[in-house]
Amino acid sequence: MNILSKKEILCTLGPSSMNDWVIKRLESLGVSLFRVNLSHTKIDDLPKVIRKIQGYTSVPICLDTEGAQIRTGNLLDGKVMVKENNTIRISKILVDGDGNVFNLNPVDIIDKLEVGDLISIDFNSVLVHVIERDTEVITVRVITGGLLGQNKAVSVDRKISVPALTKKDYQAINIGKEMNIRHVALSFANFGKDVDEIRSVAGEGTFVISKIESYVGVNNIEEIANKSDALVLDRGDLSREVPIEQIPRFQKEIISRAKKFNKELKVYVATNLLESMITALTPTRAEVNDIFNTLIDGADGLVLAAETAIGTYPVQCATMVSKIIQQFMEYSSSSSSIMAFPLKDNSCLLAEPHGGILVNRINTNPDFNKIKAYKEFRVDISELLDAEQIAIGSFSPLEGFMTKNELESVVENCRLPNGLVWTLPIVLQVQKDKVGEFKIGDDLALSFDKDGEIYSTFHIDDIYSYDLSEIANKVFGCDDYKHPGVNLLMKKGEYFLGGKVELIKRLSSKNKYIEMTPKQTRIVFKNKGWNRVVGFHTRNVPHRAHETIQLLALERYHCDGLFIHPLTGYKKDGDYSDYIIRKSYELMINNLYSGKNVFFTLFQNYPRYAGPREAVFTALCRKNFGCSHFIVGRDHSGVYNYYEKDSAHKLFSSLGDIGIQPIFFNEIHYCSKCLRYTDKCIHNKQDILEISGSHGREMLKEKKALPAWFMREDISEFIICEINNGKEVFL
Repeated sequence: MNILSKKEILCTLGPSSMNDWVIKRLESLGVSLFRVNLSHTKIDDLPKVIRKIQGYTSVPICLDTEGAQIRTGNLLDGKVMVKENNTIRISKILVDGDGNVFNLNPVDIIDKLEVGDLISIDFNSVLVHVIERDTEVITVRVITGGLLGQNKAVSVDRKISVPALTKKDYQAINIGKEMNIRHVALSFANFGKDVDEIRSVAGEGTFVISKIESYVGVNNIEEIANKSDALVLDRGDLSREVPIEQIPRFQKEIISRAKKFNKELKVYVATNLLESMITALTPTRAEVNDIFNTLIDGADGLVLAAETAIGTYPVQCATMVSKIIQQFMEYSSSSSSIMAFPLKDNSCLLAEPHGGILVNRINTNPDFNKIKAYKEFRVDISELLDAEQIAIGSFSPLEGFMTKNELESVVENCRLPNGLVWTLPIVLQVQKDKVGEFKIGDDLALSFDKDGEIYSTFHIDDIYSYDLSEIANKVFGCDDYKHPGVNLLMKKGEYFLGGKVELIKRLSSKNKYIEMTPKQTRIVFKNKGWNRVVGFHTRNVPHRAHETIQLLALERYHCDGLFIHPLTGYKKDGDYSDYIIRKSYELMINNLYSGKNVFFTLFQNYPRYAGPREAVFTALCRKNFGCSHFIVGRDHSGVYNYYEKDSAHKLFSSLGDIGIQPIFFNEIHYCSKCLRYTDKCIHNKQDILEISGSHGREMLKEKKALPAWFMREDISEFIICEINNGKEVFL
C-alpha cells in the first residue's frame, strides 16, 4: 500500500449542491467523482439530473444503487410523529403514508416479515414490533416513538434476503449506459455474485464500487474485493449491525484486509465524516481527528454524503476535507516534527503570500529609550505609508526599502533578484545634500515631516544613487513631469537608502476602524469558509461598470467571495477624498450587496499612477491579503492618456503565473437597446453609452446628477448632497 498515493474526494450531489456554482467549485477543489443517490432520485428525473451535471462538469458521475436494503415509502407530509404503544399498518398496496399506514420499499418485502420481528427505522429513531400479519398488510406496535421519515433506512433483527438490485436500479443503470455513465456503486454488497450481477447489467469497462455496509458483506469481503474496482466502507449502515464502539476496529481491518486481497483496489470511507458541518461552518475536533486517522488507516478517499447533498455548506465541507488531506500528506512525507517549525496556517487553501511567507515587521515591544538615540530622518506620508504596509505584510516578500540590487532588478526585469515577480520600486529616497549624513549600518527613526512623530525604525544596508530618468522611463513609460508618478519620483532625490524596517506605531486615520492587515483578512476569509476570493482595487467611487465586472467575476470564476479593497491615503488633486470613497462603498455594500458574499475594507497606501506595472503590483498585494483572483480593468491604474488601454493585460500575460489569477475586462458600456451592461454589442454606436469615471467625476463636480444607468441614484445623490454641505468630496 502506497500511503502517499493521491487521496480522493467523492461528493454526493443533492438539493444543496445541484447547481452550476457549487458543482464547479467542488470540481476546482479536486473532487474526483460525483455521486447520485438513487434512493433519493426518482427514476423519471434521472436523465434530467445526469444532463444537468454533465452540462456543468467533466468530472465522472457515479450512480449509487438502492441495492439490497429496505426503506420507508412515501409519506403524505414527508414525515410523521408516531407515539409509543400506537399500532400502525404496513401495506403491500401503495398508499400515501401517514401515522396509520405506510409502505416499505420494496413493497413486497412484507412477505418475508413475521410476527415477532423487531423493525428499526432510521437508526433506531423509531422501533416497532410486528404483532399481526395477513397477505397484504402487517400490523406493528410502536415500541419507541419518534419522528418517522420517508425513504429512511429500515433494518430487521434477523437476516432477510433482499435482491442485490431493485427494478429501479436496473432501469437507472440502463439509462446511465445510454448517457455514458461508466461508474456504478452497489449498495449493500453481500456476496461476490452481487458484483457479478451489477457488472452484467452495467456492461464491460464499468468501474464498480461495492459498498460494505452489512455484516454479511464484511464476512465475504475477499470475494467482493476481488471482483470490484473499489470499495466504500459505509460506517453508518454498518453500525446498524455492528456495535458503534467496534466501528473503528472494523474500519482498520476492512481497509487492511481488502488491500491484501486486491492490491489495486481502492477503498473509500463514508458516513458522518463532517456531520456537524451540515449546519455549522466549522467541524468538531473529533471529526477532524477521525478523518485524519481514517487516512492513516489507508483509505484512498473520503465520501461526503449528506454534507454536500443537503448541508448548508457543501463547498466548505469539501474544502475542509481537502485541507485535512493536505495535512496528512505533509505528515506522511516528512520526517520532521510539525513542532520544529514556526506555526503557520499552511493547511489553509487561500492563496499563499507572495514568496511563501507573510512578512511581519511589527515591533510590539519597542525600546523607546533606545529609539530616541537613533538618528532621526524626517520623511513624508508616502514613505511612512510604505513602511507600514511593508511591516504588516501587504508588500510581502519585501522586508524593507529596496537595495540597489533589488531596485535594478525590478526596474529592468519586473522581478526581484531571486526571480520572484515584482513590478514597482519601493524605495526610500534622499536628496544629494543630505545623503552624506548617513552611513551603512546606521539605525534611523523615521518620523513624519509634518509633526516629528516617529512611526518606524530603519536599518541602512545600502546607500546608492540611480538615474531617475531611467527609473521613470522604465516604470512609468515616460519622464514627463506632468505625470503625477514621475513628478513624485523626481522631486525626492537621486540617492536611495536600502534596508529593513520595523513598525513601532501605525499611522492614525479616520478610516482605521475599517482597515485590516493581510493576516486579519486571511482570518476573515477562513472564518467565512472562503478560499477562492476575487479582489477588486479602486481609487474611485463605484459606478455601474464596477458593479458589472465585480458580479461577473464572482459568477464566471465561481469564487466564494468578493473582496472590495479601495485605496485610501495620499492621492493627487482632483481625486475623490477617502471619506467619499468609504461612504459610497458603504452605501453600495448595504444596499446592493447586502446578504451577498462580499467583504469590504480599505487599503491605506497611495496610487503610483504606474499603469500596467501598478496593476500587477496591486494584484500581488491582494494575493498577500488572501485573494486567489484579481479584477484587471481595461485601463487599470492608468492616468490621463499615458498608457495603452490593454497594456496591463499584456504585462500580466508576459509575466506568466504569479500566484493570483487576473480576470481581464474590457471597457463596460451600457446598451440602450439591450438594456444591459456589456463589453460587446451588435447595436449601433449611438445606442452604446460610455461609462467613464473621469466624465462622471467632472459631472459631479458641477453638481449634475448622473443617470441611473451610469451610477446608482443613492450614490450619485449622496455625493452631490455632500458637495452642497461643504464636505470634502474632491482633493
